[in-house]
Amino acid sequence: MSLSDKDRALVLETFLAEAAEHLRGIEQALVTLESRPKDAATLQEIFRSVHSLKGDARMVGFAAIADFAHNVEDLLDGMRLGEIQVHGELISVLLRAVDVLRELLTGAAAGQDVIPAGLEATLAAIAAARTRAVDTAAPTPETPLHSDSAPQAEARTLRVDVAKLDRMLNLTGEIAIARGRVAQMLTGLPHEFGRDILEAHLEADRLQLDLQEQVTKARMVPVGPFFRQYGRTVRDVARAHDKSVRLEIEGEDVEVDTRVVERLRDPLTHMIRNAIDHGIETPDLRAALGKTPEGCLTLRAAHDGGQIVIEVRDDGAGFNRQRIAERARDTGLAGQPELLSDSDLLRLVFTPGFSTAETVTDLSGRGVGMDVVRRNIDALRGTIDITSAEGEGTVITVRLPLTLAIIDGFGVGVGGETYVLPLDCVLECLALPRDRHEDGAGNGVINVRGEPLPYVRLRDRFGAPDGDTAPAREHVVVVQYGGGRAGLAVDALYGERQAVIKTLGSTLDTVPGLAGSTILGDGRVALILDVPALLRDAVGHATNLNGAAVGTTMASTLS
Repeated sequence: MSLSDKDRALVLETFLAEAAEHLRGIEQALVTLESRPKDAATLQEIFRSVHSLKGDARMVGFAAIADFAHNVEDLLDGMRLGEIQVHGELISVLLRAVDVLRELLTGAAAGQDVIPAGLEATLAAIAAARTRAVDTAAPTPETPLHSDSAPQAEARTLRVDVAKLDRMLNLTGEIAIARGRVAQMLTGLPHEFGRDILEAHLEADRLQLDLQEQVTKARMVPVGPFFRQYGRTVRDVARAHDKSVRLEIEGEDVEVDTRVVERLRDPLTHMIRNAIDHGIETPDLRAALGKTPEGCLTLRAAHDGGQIVIEVRDDGAGFNRQRIAERARDTGLAGQPELLSDSDLLRLVFTPGFSTAETVTDLSGRGVGMDVVRRNIDALRGTIDITSAEGEGTVITVRLPLTLAIIDGFGVGVGGETYVLPLDCVLECLALPRDRHEDGAGNGVINVRGEPLPYVRLRDRFGAPDGDTAPAREHVVVVQYGGGRAGLAVDALYGERQAVIKTLGSTLDTVPGLAGSTILGDGRVALILDVPALLRDAVGHATNLNGAAVGTTMASTLS
């Protein structure tokens, strides 16, 4: 019975998704097997995955994938039987085999007969490993290699395209907007006519919020599988630099939006590479310093309010503050870097082009590319901070929203327009002092309980229309950013509201300080503010217009 084109497309889509999962699992299991070479259960898991991949590939007609997987399967079978001992070079061969299979799958997905560059060399390495002499005295592992583990209850799961979940969440947001408009209309009805209808509407609202919460939860995934994928990165980078590094994972069950995970992949990869390349010392140097020869790199995840906190921690040499200060002085970033606090000094590594090729191998060379990491984190509406102790290690802390689709916001009014601030960055609201209100300056500093608070007047920052005068009373929303505080002067406070985030489009994407848009209950569009970008832009703006005093005060208070 032949399959129709549509049925075959569905079969291929399922095969490619499952094959990609098999390869991720095999890769992670191989890294585990290298550290536990007598772990028969892990070896059996790898063999079973390769066997399944081979059978599935042959079923859908991908003979090249099936044949190559068969060669890998034969090698693994010799390992299971104890004929071939597990060692680092053999694991490297098997990891290269995973890379070849991944390239073959990519070609199959595109309908092309791709011959990976490393195919012949990997086949030769597999053949050499199979024909190598075996130590017959090697003890047989205690765990029966051919026995499967006890059957486990099958999880009731369904593979769903993330785009469909995005659409579902978008629809629930649109429903919330429409219901908000209906609620506004109902509140305008006479009490005797609208009360019962409004009560029924509010009950439906509660059900709609429950539905929206369930759709949001369906998008959440645990970070454990995501973190474990970096086992291969840690192993390869460490071996390339003749280092020994152990990956530890904490908080595997912490859940985060799948879109956040996708967009965090590249920044996290860069931070891990930097930590191993420029932070963790070689085994000989670590032993001389009284450390264990094997370095430790820890990925940790935890929830903190409405955010997820991710830490990349290493026990290496830490940042070289003296070298950072010298580079800051040489490049003109800071005239007297020795007067900067630790947090201000370390934050300089996020400056574009801070490190050069001549210093890339120095411990302070970890600033290379960190400006890109910061921009990626900012794009996720997150923050990034560094703490470091020389000789003890470094901790890079990233704070991100749990989801990129919906935020709890705080509405403010500026010049007849409504803006939304992420609620997790709002600390309190104050009245703008009358002298500052009458002054009308775009930026300034006010005294809040004996502490200086720099503020940005959004009316001037966004350019209120001519003839639109400021209200008699303005307000300051105190926000937190980078461990510090700042104020945003606004015309009106509208309070908390949930906002479904919409993209801005190409016209406004490049405008600093904007993170997206949302639809209000009355159908109007409100812009969502990117607080970190807005404040960073304001620091430079204040310095240019008001001189170094205001700009320096703003920068130091935000640190």
